[in-house]
Amino acid sequence: MLNKAPKLKSTIRAKAKGHINIGPASEAMIELLTLLFLNSLAEEAKANAFEERSATIRGHHVRAVSKKVLKKARG
Repeated sequence: MLNKAPKLKSTIRAKAKGHINIGPASEAMIELLTLLFLNSLAEEAKANAFEERSATIRGHHVRAVSKKVLKKARG
């Protein structure tokens, strides 16, 4: 597991077609959106683990709710 979040700026530049400039405000917004997404994923996984009467959130709990959270994030 990573101790530090990866740099999103380099990830976005790698996946973008062509050269792209990302300002500091845009980078901050991307970081915040990523944190909000991860927070909602963790909350849904916690609820799923609670339904199964598990005290620990495991990988299968996250995988079970990931599709639902992704659909919700898209709008």
